[in-house]
Amino acid sequence: MRQRIIVCPLIENQGAYLLCKMPSDRGVFPGQWALSGGGLEQGERIEEGLLREIAEELGPDLKIETVQPWTFRDDIRTKTYPDGTTEQIYMIYLIFDCRAANRNVAVNEEFEDFAWVPPGDLWQYDLNAATRTTFAAKGLLEH
Repeated sequence: MRQRIIVCPLIENQGAYLLCKMPSDRGVFPGQWALSGGGLEQGERIEEGLLREIAEELGPDLKIETVQPWTFRDDIRTKTYPDGTTEQIYMIYLIFDCRAANRNVAVNEEFEDFAWVPPGDLWQYDLNAATRTTFAAKGLLEH
């Protein structure tokens, strides 16, 4: 089983958190709302990889003011690829509190949509299991 280290930004701006909707036909959590983030590349430093993933997935105009390591977690997940094949991956999630200076988001093809969501409205979104666990641990969502 392949192992991946995943860097996940929990991005906040003016009290709302950034959620991204996964495509319905691929990924680890098809069709559900999630945090952005992705795998570190070989030899890449953690914060460098986090900022690269933010720029790639959310566009170069989203300005991150602060990055603070928050927590980590691991899990085994099944990833579905665009061709329909699947793979089980052992994932180590490194989760960071990030504060954005703006809301200038332009998602790439990895997401169908995005939303800035106040904590009181998180329950209205079909959050994937990992994102629900993260927001619950942060005290922003009931289990």
